[in-house]
Amino acid sequence: MTTRFDAPIDAVVFDVGKVLVRWERHLPYVNHFADPAQLDWFMDTVIPLEWHAEHDAGRPAAELIAERSALFPEYAPLIADWFGRFNETIPGLVPGSAELVEALHARGVPLYAVTNFGADTWAGFRPHFPLADRFLDVVVSGVERLAKPDPAIYALAASRFGHAPQRMLFIDDSEANVRAARESGWHAHHFIDAAGLEAELKARALI
Repeated sequence: MTTRFDAPIDAVVFDVGKVLVRWERHLPYVNHFADPAQLDWFMDTVIPLEWHAEHDAGRPAAELIAERSALFPEYAPLIADWFGRFNETIPGLVPGSAELVEALHARGVPLYAVTNFGADTWAGFRPHFPLADRFLDVVVSGVERLAKPDPAIYALAASRFGHAPQRMLFIDDSEANVRAARESGWHAHHFIDAAGLEAELKARALI
């Protein structure tokens, strides 16, 4: 049975990575490691997600590269590749999501995005992401030096977008980010796949 939602929604706000585009962070390195276990070690130890998250929160790439290269000098060229080849980590769109963005746009629903993305990697990726043209505004964590799930980024987004939190639906693949949005007064959808999102958008009469 489809849940019925009665709260009116004036705007829909998307996350980008793993909601609109695929993100497979190992792709620039698959040809460097013959042993999958060694690749896993490199990703988990040399360039872990926590290190990448510092870039999302606003730390400059050059600073992060220098710091990590000092710890793992034998991997310095590969560490630099993380930023130089970042677009390779995004191999395409999440199936079905772009169609939902277009359906919302066709209905005249105001669309926005809040994404954890480095300022420079976003600048390099944005020209290859025409779907972002559908968004009236995009809050990029690395530009603002605020990252989800910090409540401050939701407050900034609400102020920028000009809609009350309780009148916006936020969509993210991270449970922590969804929980923070709800605690900030937003409606939120935990994204698993486009089919689940489509069901909620239809139940809310947004598409």
